[in-house]
Amino acid sequence: MALHESAKELIRTGALGHLVTLNEDGSPQVTCVWVGVDGDELTTAHLNPSQRKLENVRRDPRVTLSFEGHEIQPPGLKQYLVVHGSAAVEEGGAAALLQELAHVYLGPEVRFPPMDDPPPGVRLRIAVERVGGVGPWA
Repeated sequence: MALHESAKELIRTGALGHLVTLNEDGSPQVTCVWVGVDGDELTTAHLNPSQRKLENVRRDPRVTLSFEGHEIQPPGLKQYLVVHGSAAVEEGGAAALLQELAHVYLGPEVRFPPMDDPPPGVRLRIAVERVGGVGPWA
């Protein structure tokens, strides 16, 4: 599914993503993540490939991401974006993506991760299947 340009812009301006994956018992696992846009897909980076969210995605690729917008919609609700999709774990590339995203989330002069030889980590590539929320993307 094509992601609306206004949704891409919200993410590119540094809206923090709330990533929901499913634990083995079906309960939700939620974590905040930096999110990048690659065409119509979303990407995240993780230095530790054994994190719960990644184990969850390997078992069940269904994910949801939410983002809080900046504008107020009548009658007073702030815009928000919800993206439902399917995630795949890709080996490597985490450090480079984290550095790129650090410029958005932390500032143009930031070095991240703050280590000389970061591990390759993994990236999540999220294919967008459905979009909701309140805003021009809905």
